[in-house]
Amino acid sequence: MRVDHLLEEIDILADEKMGEEAINALFAENIKKIVCPKCGKNDFTSVKKFNLLVKSNLGNFTGDLDKEAVYLRGETCQGIYVNFENVLHSSRKRLPFGIAQIGKAFRNEITARQFVFRTREFEQMEMQYFVHPDLEMIEYEKLRAARWQYYLDLGIKEENLQWHKHENLVFYAKEAYDIEYNFPFGFKELEGIHARGNYDLTQHSTFSGQTLDYTDPISGEKFIPHIIESSVGVGRTMLAVLTDAYSEEEVDGETRVVLRLPYQLAPYRVAVLPLSKKENLSFVAQNIAQNLRGSFMVDYDETQSIGKRYRRQDEIGTPFCVTVDFDTLGEGEAALKDTVTVRERDSMKQERIAIADLEEYLSERLK
Repeated sequence: MRVDHLLEEIDILADEKMGEEAINALFAENIKKIVCPKCGKNDFTSVKKFNLLVKSNLGNFTGDLDKEAVYLRGETCQGIYVNFENVLHSSRKRLPFGIAQIGKAFRNEITARQFVFRTREFEQMEMQYFVHPDLEMIEYEKLRAARWQYYLDLGIKEENLQWHKHENLVFYAKEAYDIEYNFPFGFKELEGIHARGNYDLTQHSTFSGQTLDYTDPISGEKFIPHIIESSVGVGRTMLAVLTDAYSEEEVDGETRVVLRLPYQLAPYRVAVLPLSKKENLSFVAQNIAQNLRGSFMVDYDETQSIGKRYRRQDEIGTPFCVTVDFDTLGEGEAALKDTVTVRERDSMKQERIAIADLEEYLSERLK
């Protein structure tokens, strides 16, 4: 068990930046309140250090593997620092500027759990923003505001988000906040936002022997840029979006499962559904689907009853369903010829729309 996670369960904050002695004392002080989530007992050993990096070896299978071990990266940002000078000179950027990337990171987690929240291999997005030392905290506050808005723009409800300020900072950091989301297992970290000073570039400069100074082209001032960082778990973000969007409701005595995704995140924007598999209906419906594919991601489904197909689209978050029926062909009310029924996911409201106006109607609502 990770001791910081056990302490979190009783609302005591601890993290990996605390020393072994300090966290051992904190654990011993609260041992009577802590129980194993598996067996319900509290017969624990003392706390010991554990390296979360994934250890391997590369090329050498005959020497001392412990001395010549390599480690899979535990974060993606170090490649940005290594390539800082190349990016600076080849792009001819002036401060402030940022370098962002996405890639795999690896952690040898003691317990991978909570679905995709804590895994040993995960996708990480990181952005290092290089600034003048005097502007570090100003830019840091701007980044905090922008990152908070990012989650609101993804459709996440603001009441399910909160800030967590780190009290146990690493020695070089000025400030660090996490954005946390209220998962079914409690508020947990989505993203870390950190003011890191110039430590990273200084360390790379020291050990490589390569100067990483920046010279201001106007003032001539020379300095090592300070860094503000945003570090995001892609899987965690997706889990938060799905958790926030998922809902169940009673409709006509049945449970309707709806994924109320923001329209821009829905895998399909529109589903085209002929009322039956009859060839004349399918022909018109397939033509409509093909025409709409120039503007939207479109699903086409003609199997099972129309009600079951609506439910299937609700479950994957499709915002609009277009139903082609016999009225569309002019076999019912004459006034409904060349029109279709458009059903909106969240309200289940239905409107009759002319096929000629369909793309404009959907575009207006899917902006």
